[in-house]
Amino acid sequence: MRAFLLTLSVLALAACGNDGRLMNLSGSDDGPEEFAIVPTRPLELPPDLAQLPAPTPGGANITDPNPAGDAIAALGGNPGHLAQQGIGAGDGALVTYAGRAGVTPGVRQVTAAEDQAVRARRGRRPLEVLGRVNVYQRAYEPQTLDSWAEQDRWRRAGAQVPAAPPTASDR
Repeated sequence: MRAFLLTLSVLALAACGNDGRLMNLSGSDDGPEEFAIVPTRPLELPPDLAQLPAPTPGGANITDPNPAGDAIAALGGNPGHLAQQGIGAGDGALVTYAGRAGVTPGVRQVTAAEDQAVRARRGRRPLEVLGRVNVYQRAYEPQTLDSWAEQDRWRRAGAQVPAAPPTASDR
């Protein structure tokens, strides 16, 4: 009887440890975040020291990293467009077309609340907490798309699906 009560109390305490996270990723907070460390650019001597801009306390520095701008430049874009406010002239038609059926205001907050409700309903169970089991797949399974069934549906409808890998029946 004593062993049963001890086991029951351990399980009850383990159930209290559910912090709402579905992904069971644990790590210590006693070190730096590896992905937050971005190297600075090398120091360069400007061509004319008499033409240096005035310092801006708290402002950007030419050696500060700019990962978004670097990625845009690497893909052939203009990183100067990041400083623009609003939608650029070249993207206006795309944004208009994407919002042709209407735009839900606060869609990010709405989807975050809906996702929180899903996680509350299908969260971790006491034994999963105790066993440190990842329950992400189980929680979101009803929302999962069966890609093979969808591909078959489109093929039966006559659409060509060239990017899909061949199935055993195609060989």
